[in-house]
Amino acid sequence: MRTNHEIDYKILGGEMQCVEIELDPNETVMGEPGSFMMMENGIDMQTIFGDGSNQQGGLLNKLFSAGKRMLVGENLFMTAYTNIGQGKKRVTFAAPYPGKILPMDLSQLGGTVICQKDAFLCAAKGVSIGIEFQKKLGTGLFGGEGFIMEKLEVL
Repeated sequence: MRTNHEIDYKILGGEMQCVEIELDPNETVMGEPGSFMMMENGIDMQTIFGDGSNQQGGLLNKLFSAGKRMLVGENLFMTAYTNIGQGKKRVTFAAPYPGKILPMDLSQLGGTVICQKDAFLCAAKGVSIGIEFQKKLGTGLFGGEGFIMEKLEVL
């Protein structure tokens, strides 16, 4: 059973891409601070502590979630964009540097993806952003990515 929101999106542009997300009423997308580009009226922005995957947990869970994000070089806070209006609304995100935006459906990739730091742009509510430790000494030292990687997973 799917626990995260399922969002519709469209990737626009060539070298400087952005992703336009279409939200149904009461649907939420989580964005990395600094990635927001524009939104339509009827979308509520709310800054949250941690990654938004487990907001019902206590303060200790939120601190642990935020701490994991800090270890991989991400911000302690994220922004939740929720469609509180009638009908579909759009919000757009862009990376702060040139590159390609790659959409990934975590349910088709085994539920988890390990990526480099700063790879995350935005995700449907319910995706957890955590850490993954590189276990091989040579890879951690000489691989260029370090020992701490970013782990995106559907809970």
